[in-house]
Parts: sequence; C-alpha cells; structure tokens
Amino acid sequence: MLDKKILNANSIAIVGASKTITKRGYQAIRILLEEKYEGRIYGVNPKLESVLGVPCYASVSAIPDPVDLVLVTTPAKTLPGIIEDCGRKGVAGVVIIAGGFGELGVQGKEFEAEIVSSAREHNLRLIGPNTSGMINMHKNLNLVGLRDAPKGNIALISQSGNMALTMITEARIKSRAGFSYYVGVGNESDINFHEYLEFFENDANTKAILMYVEGLRNGRKFLQQAYQTTRKKPIILLKSGRSITGKRSAGSHTGALAGMSEVSRTAFKRAGIIVVEKSDELLPCTEALANLPPIKNNQVAILADGGGHATIGADELSDLQVNLPEISPRTKEKLQAILPAAASLLNPVDVAGGADDNPEILAQCARILLHDPNIGGLLVVGLFGGYSIRFSESLAFAEEDAAHQFGKLVKETGKPIVMHSLYCFAKPHSLDLLRYYGIPVFDSLELACKATGVLAEYGGYLRGYKAKAKFVFNLGAKAKPRGRDIMHRARAEGRTALLEHEAKELISLHGGMVCQDCLAQSPEQAVTLAAAFPEKVVMKIVSPDILHKSEAGGVRLNLQKPEEIRNAYREIIGKAREFNPEAEIKGILVAPMANEGLEIIVGTKIDDQFGPVIMFGIGGIMVEVLKDVVFRVLPISPYSAKSMIDEIKSVKLLDGFRGQPQIDRKAIKRLLLTVSEIIGSYPEIQEMDLNPVIAYEQGVNVVDARIILKSI
Repeated sequence: MLDKKILNANSIAIVGASKTITKRGYQAIRILLEEKYEGRIYGVNPKLESVLGVPCYASVSAIPDPVDLVLVTTPAKTLPGIIEDCGRKGVAGVVIIAGGFGELGVQGKEFEAEIVSSAREHNLRLIGPNTSGMINMHKNLNLVGLRDAPKGNIALISQSGNMALTMITEARIKSRAGFSYYVGVGNESDINFHEYLEFFENDANTKAILMYVEGLRNGRKFLQQAYQTTRKKPIILLKSGRSITGKRSAGSHTGALAGMSEVSRTAFKRAGIIVVEKSDELLPCTEALANLPPIKNNQVAILADGGGHATIGADELSDLQVNLPEISPRTKEKLQAILPAAASLLNPVDVAGGADDNPEILAQCARILLHDPNIGGLLVVGLFGGYSIRFSESLAFAEEDAAHQFGKLVKETGKPIVMHSLYCFAKPHSLDLLRYYGIPVFDSLELACKATGVLAEYGGYLRGYKAKAKFVFNLGAKAKPRGRDIMHRARAEGRTALLEHEAKELISLHGGMVCQDCLAQSPEQAVTLAAAFPEKVVMKIVSPDILHKSEAGGVRLNLQKPEEIRNAYREIIGKAREFNPEAEIKGILVAPMANEGLEIIVGTKIDDQFGPVIMFGIGGIMVEVLKDVVFRVLPISPYSAKSMIDEIKSVKLLDGFRGQPQIDRKAIKRLLLTVSEIIGSYPEIQEMDLNPVIAYEQGVNVVDARIILKSI
C-alpha cells in the first residue's frame, strides 16, 4: 500500500528553491506559506540561506530533520543525483515536475527507467515525472500552485494538468463540489493508478474518486483494485482516445478488431467504474455520487412544473435505461389531495402551476413520491429557485423552506434528489441551500438526467456485486498433460503458432466441440482418409509458415471423388509452394464439410493495457466488414459469457430470424468459457482465432482454429 507519508506529508523539501518569483521553486514555497501548510517546509539550494523565511540547505540529506516528501523543480538531468540523495535521507516520495522522459521517445524512456530503478533501489516512490504536482486539501499541502481550489470530498486523479484545472475551476464556479486531493500522475512511471485507488479507498476525507485517464501502465491491476474500491466508493472516469483502434495484428482477425474503446469500456463497467464520454459530465456525475445515496432499484420519478421539461427528462432517462414506473394508486391519491385538477399524475408528475404561489408544494410532492417504496430516486425539473424572481419576492422564504425539506428528505428516506433549475444563473439562496445538503443543482437538463442516470447505474452495480476475485487467472491450474505436450513440441520446433489440428486437439481436450479431421501426407493417404467420411470433404494446407490458408490458395471445398481429392492435394501443395517457396509443409488436413449454420467468431488477444481479452461476434468472411463483435477482459464468468452473447447487434439471428432455427446459446456460452479456461491454462498463448465456428440448433462446430504463441 502507498506510504501515507507521500500524500499526507508532514514535512516538505523544495529542491530548486529560488528567490526568482517566476520560478516554480519560489512559487511552491510561497503557496505553502500563504495557504498555511500544516507541516514543516525546507528549501534546497546550496547558493541560498533562505527563501521567504524558509531555511535552505545544500542538499536534502543535509536537512537536520526528517523529510517525508520532496518536490523537485530542477531540470530532468539533475534527477539521478537527487534521487540518490533522497534515498540516503530516507524520504518516502519525490514529486518530479520536469518533462523530458518517456514522452520524448526511446532515449527518454530509457532515462525514465533508470530513474525508476534508482528510486526502487533507495526505497522511495515517484509521482510523475512530467506532473503538474499534487494537493492535499485537508492539510493545505499545495504542490501545484493553483489558488482557491475548493475543499471537499472528491479525490481527483488526472493525467492532464489542464483537465484538472478545468474540474477545479468548474467546481469553484458552478457547484458546491470540492476536492480532498488532486494528484497529477504524469507519466505514471512508478506509482500506478491502482495504488492511488487503494489509498483513496481507505481515506476518510474522500467519498468519490474522479479520474481522467489517457493510458494505463498496468490495466489489469487497475481493474482488480477498482473492483474492490467501487463496492465502497464510486469511481467516475473519462478516458480519452476513444477513436484510436487497437494495433492491427498480422496474425489474426481478433487483433485487427480489438479497438481500445471496446475493450476498456466493458472492462471498466465490469469493475463498477462509472464511465462518462464527455468532459462536461465528469464533475456533475462525481458530485452526485459523492454526496447522494445511489438509486437502489433503477426506478425514478420526475417532478416538474411544466410539460416540456418533463417530456425531455423522460426521454433522456429512457435513453439512459432508467425506468420511470407508473405512480401507484395510493400515491396518486395523496398527490391529488394537494395539486390542482389540471395536474398530471402520471410519471412524470406535472404540478401544472400548483407551485406558482407556493413552492413548498414541490417539497410536499417530493415527500409523497419518495415515501412510495416503488420510487428509488427523484429528478425535479423546471423553475425551482426562481419562483421568487418570476412571481413574487415574498416566495423566497417558501423556496428556502422547501430547500430545507428537500435536504432532510434525502437523509430521511435514503433516496437521492437531483435538481434542474432554469434560475441557476441568478444564484438564489434556495439553490445554495440545496447544495449545502448535497443535492446537486444543474442549469442543464441533460446533465441533471445524466447525474440521475449514474446514480441508478451505481446502485445497480452495488445490487449485483459479488465479493469474489475478478480479473485474476489461476494460471496453469486446468492445463492438461497432453496440452502441455502440444505446447512443448511447438516450442521445441521453434514454431510461433500451433498447427490447425493441434489447436483443435487442444480445444477438444478442454471440452470444446471441433470438427473431425485427419492429416494426410500423400495424395493416396488423402483419398483413404476421405473415404472414411460419408459426406464431401474439405482439404486445407498445414504449414507453420502459412497462417492465412485461403490467401495462399491452400483450401479446397466440396470434394468427394478420389481423383478430385488427388488433384486437390497436388494443387494445394503447388499453390503453397508458389505462395511461400521456403514454407515447411506438414501435409494436408482432410475433414468433412460442415453443415450450414450461423457462422460466429471467438478469439482472444493480449491487450496492451489489460492483458488477455476475449472477443465474440458474427464470424465468417464478413467479420472485418460487419465488426459485430464484443469484448471482455479474461477470465470470464458464466454471466459474462451470457452477456457477451446478448450484446451483439445481430442477436436476433440467434433467435430464429425469418424462419431459421434457433441457435444453441448454451453451446456458444460453453465454448466461450472453454476458451477462457484455455487462455488461463497455457500462458504461452498470444492470440486465438476460432473462425468460423458454425452454430446450430444443437451444438457448435469449430471449423477453423488458429493459435499464435508468444515470442520467446
């Protein structure tokens, strides 16, 4: 676990302390003094005795007292000596502002690796390099230099200083949200995202974690930690790079289809992380989750004082897959007793002017709705906060009274209220009171709906959470002795892939249903093997040097007569020689032609950030055109396998579309779980492509299989 001395330091040394007011070494000391940092401050500069009354020393090790944290404001080239000096002093952590490391290319990466290695030798940790710094709001420990950051209960972790500035500025101007910490992770060279998550999970001042992420050094550990953290505190994340597809792999369809967004989005959701797609949603959603109870049953009521906002809100929540249940007869009776006859008692509830001369009516309606056991949360839309402006100043007190009632209702019922108001611009006291109670107020109806939606999403995640290990392989636990033999033989022969019949044998060893095939090494042997099958046969080249058989002319279909089988054997060998004269040819596979069915694809690859992932979708020759595929980080559970099947766009094809037979979903699910087991059993596997797999009314048939091994 991250040493508390790093983010909760009781003593700070500023390396590069300066009397030049434009330099970071001066500004850092000034901000710490101005904001009354609770700990001790030391300057490090052999040419100075003091800066702003803070004593300076020739080196960190020359400071007579203990030092928890060091801020380095000097250039990158000074780091090696500073790290060693900090190590001698027993410093817990170093914040490195300077750039000039991994972001600059190969030489920068090598230099960064040297710095990290040196830090580990000296038992100290690094924030950065290339970081904007860090802030502990509750200790007034500000190593960023940003003034007037609001104090609160949100931990902000960002790979962009500008995004952090955006969040802090937005909180200061538009809401009552505030921050417990800010950490600029920079290049994430040493301390990784998952370590910050673990720290904030156990921090009493933090109620929610807001993240801006560009890339993860260790995505799998991040997911493992996030899965533990999100059951205690919500994590809200914006990940950039949604338009960047995964690197194309020459070896498989799966590598070509695995885009960054498809993998990361499903992985984050499975870990309970709330993912937003737009920067203006990030703080509003975090504010709601930090201060309000989640919606436990995905059932929301809308309370409005106008039909337009009510309708738009209903549409938005529907798009966010939030249910708007019908109001119960008993609740309708109670509402009817206090509202005018023109009021709509459907959901949304429209008070139809009933609050124009008494805004407290809205609070009374809210009480009735939230005490309905079928309602899990409330979205109020329209004019609240502006009745005293639009109708009469005398209504201000009634609005303020209603705000107190709203706030008490949240605590009393354990259900959230989200407020949309047209009058945010006027900054009425009633809206400030709502924020005091933790009720977020938005001038954007869409943002109010989004905040309501994430409260429902997080509540649904907590409702379905199962406390068991996730994203963790028990490597090799289910490997078969014969499977290990197949891997050893491929390695011994220096191959980078299994032969097709080896791949199918491995799948069969773990219970997968594969087509029956035999290896022929002469035309006559091919004829003999084909005669054992009552149907027509397919013949395919077997070569460790030819992965894409069709491209090499190495496949022949619908063969039955002995002479056409002999000719096909010779033609395939000839085409293979033309395609790659140096190819080692092991023989020709002879297999019965598969019956027609629905072609699907199952594949795996190693994602740069998350490790092994699995893909499922509609397969065959159109797979890279349609791209109707879904991804999950491995290993998967039976529930995850089922959800993968349900999520493809062409799911209706599995249900007997246009008179076709229904497809055996259970068999597909078993195959997905088999592949997950295989990847966990043989760490040598880099990628696996099963395409096509023919799915039938009963069972599936793996027609073609390709398994690529990791480079040694």
